[in-house]
Amino acid sequence: MSPAEANELAAALDLDIDDMGICLACLSFVSFALDSGNERKVAGEITRVAPDLWDEGLAQAVRMALQRAQERRVGNADAAIAEVEANGPRSRIVRAIVRRLAADLSARAQGDLLKMGFEPWPPRELA
Repeated sequence: MSPAEANELAAALDLDIDDMGICLACLSFVSFALDSGNERKVAGEITRVAPDLWDEGLAQAVRMALQRAQERRVGNADAAIAEVEANGPRSRIVRAIVRRLAADLSARAQGDLLKMGFEPWPPRELA
């Protein structure tokens, strides 16, 4: 599967950052890199955070989304499933998914760090 095919499939998958238990603050590092326009930095951040996101719940969400895509006969779903089984968070499809989710987060947050999963500092006192 080529990177372009992975990006196309990632865009077609039924995934929403609000439906998975991944760290939005972690994902925001990829969002910031995307906003910078530096592709090398984007690739580095994806490499750094994808394994953590994978362990936090992205793995299950990706596998389920790919299975639904396979049932709908979406192109390259079979190849993506095989790649995920072989390479996990280092597969092209997972990298494309992390990139897509980071772009979704950036668009939604529009620079608001609280919407990107960060907590205010100093912490708010409990009433």
